[in-house]
Amino acid sequence: MEYGPDDQVERDAPASPFQQLAGILRARVARGDWKPNRAIPSENALAEHYGLSRPTVRRAIAALADDGLVYAVSGRGTYLAERKTEGPVSGE
Repeated sequence: MEYGPDDQVERDAPASPFQQLAGILRARVARGDWKPNRAIPSENALAEHYGLSRPTVRRAIAALADDGLVYAVSGRGTYLAERKTEGPVSGE
């Protein structure tokens, strides 16, 4: 299911809350809400904004990390990863 950057998590939807949040966060990344190598909102801030528990938010962020969209820095937070551009390899 596709999610928009301004969607909210729906408790009665077929997808789990963490899957919904991961989709919403992916849409926000695609829209450009955060700059590469800059922190995204904290787990606490996301939990409060979307009305979810921190473990649910943590699972959503882990899904984004698995996709290479974000990375964690111990004690500092979670950051948006650089987007990889596809193009010809130099020398070709």
